Amino acid sequence: MKLLHTADWHIGRTLNGYSLLDEQKYAFKQILQIAKDEKVDGIVVAGDIYDRAIPSTDAITTLNEMFKELNIDNKFPIYAISGNHDGAKRLNYGRDWMEFNNFHINTLLEEAFTPIETEDTQLFLLPFFDPMDARVYYQQQGMDEDKVKGIRTIGDAMTLVVNDMYKSFDTDKKHILITHFAVSPSADKEIELTSETTSKVGGLETVIASQFDKFDYVMLGHIHTHLASPSDKIRYSGSPVKFNVKEAKMTTDKGIYIVDTDEQPDKTDFRKITPGTDLIVLEETWETLLDPEFYSKQPVRKDWFAITIKEFDRSQHVSTNVRAQLQDIYGTVVELDYDNVEKKNDQEATSQNISQMSNEDVVGKFFESITGDELSEEQKSLVDNIFVELERGE
Repeated sequence: MKLLHTADWHIGRTLNGYSLLDEQKYAFKQILQIAKDEKVDGIVVAGDIYDRAIPSTDAITTLNEMFKELNIDNKFPIYAISGNHDGAKRLNYGRDWMEFNNFHINTLLEEAFTPIETEDTQLFLLPFFDPMDARVYYQQQGMDEDKVKGIRTIGDAMTLVVNDMYKSFDTDKKHILITHFAVSPSADKEIELTSETTSKVGGLETVIASQFDKFDYVMLGHIHTHLASPSDKIRYSGSPVKFNVKEAKMTTDKGIYIVDTDEQPDKTDFRKITPGTDLIVLEETWETLLDPEFYSKQPVRKDWFAITIKEFDRSQHVSTNVRAQLQDIYGTVVELDYDNVEKKNDQEATSQNISQMSNEDVVGKFFESITGDELSEEQKSLVDNIFVELERGE
């Protein structure tokens, strides 16, 4: 069975107020063409289909057209799951009749235990879930109350879930898992979450690759670079589009994987996706940015720019409209920052950029600054649960 593995479309995402829909459509056209060229047997979308639980009308219309083109116009089966950004219950609407057209989407934990059967493969579609979802599910299954209370982490829950999946294995078929989590190669080696999130709340904490060792192949979503893949048979496809400056700074390409269950995975399985409008990161002095010899070598008025002006003294440019001057030269500047070295002090040098902190850490730092005490474990758990519910929009 030959599958196209993609994930983290985040349809409806914006970059500092600039819509990324056109860029997402451009990437989608390449995904569709790759699927045609490779004559795949299906398209996998491993979560975070939308960027938010309640997407905009434009996002809904765009995704509807994409799925229509894949599934109805070109007859590609779709195997999709919800991620932590998706509204699971809303995305579940229409699931039953979609299956008649070979469009399979799982958004709830209880749906994950029945595999989708093909001639030679069983596909298990495990959407994002958190420990509370697992506790509710297993309580409904009649599990002993003490054992239910023992489901404290996503690792605890995943062990139970995967073991129950193993019970449905057909030994004459290959077994594919599609899921959406941060998966570490081992217990003592965590992965960087890149741009997806700095949070490790609830289900966003990592699980261990060995928990999936009985599957022939695992298709992951959640981390936005394929280089985070724990192994050759447990892989992230990464997102098809650069979503922020951190991703733009990475030298790795965006793309998708072609997975053939009859062959061993290797590096040639990756297919590059080329940006329509790239995001270029520049960190230079004001003088360099205004130097024609420098900017003539840049894709000015073609791509988007995120610019940090180094060694910048604002007092020398009081009457200068800095952004306007840069946009006259470069075109669209989606992000502008300043590196004011003369204003740095010891406090700034040691402080953590709030944009790099998780929501939970921000709350913890604020609580500590007001009370002088750290959050208790019970308070941390309460904060975690609140942010899970807010993010999922349920």
